[in-house]
Amino acid sequence: MRHGTKARRAAGCALAALALTVSLTACGSGDDGAKDDGASSSAPSGDKSNDDNGGGETVPDTSQTLATINGNDGIQLVVHTAVRDEDGFLTVTGTLKNTTGERVGAPISWNGDESQVRRTGRSLAGLTLVDKKEKKRYYVLRDTEGYPLTTTGISSLKANENIGVFAQFPAPPEGTTQVDILLPAMPAATIEIS
Repeated sequence: MRHGTKARRAAGCALAALALTVSLTACGSGDDGAKDDGASSSAPSGDKSNDDNGGGETVPDTSQTLATINGNDGIQLVVHTAVRDEDGFLTVTGTLKNTTGERVGAPISWNGDESQVRRTGRSLAGLTLVDKKEKKRYYVLRDTEGYPLTTTGISSLKANENIGVFAQFPAPPEGTTQVDILLPAMPAATIEIS
């Protein structure tokens, strides 16, 4: 009986060691297949984080400017790129700037009006594109859990702070080369699609 107990114990230890080895091998280095929320693979990487607001990190290509939109509250949106990809998406990148010497709150209307998006917290889900040629409005895409594929967590901007932002939309038809971009509480502007 004692030998049977020892054999079962040894087999259990061997099985546990094998399971641990398989688990560690499956984890790998974590660099190649790492995902944090399903939306990150389409988001630009970043160098500027909005630590107080949990806004994440995004860095747009700032070498060009498609439009500069000035809000009444001292917040400025500089749109840098609007790029189609082969999967039928259009990614818009830009920089939100607080041009004042004091903290400015982000308008709640930036979150959008949809109840499903409101529950996901602060975001730029209210950002839309309008294709005047096709007479269509495009909304920020959502992931499978309803989270918008855009910069999130911006509740305010510190004095003179710049925050890189992005938003992903369904791409307009190939024949459409310009769209109007609208962020609630700010004027509309026309941007070129590349």
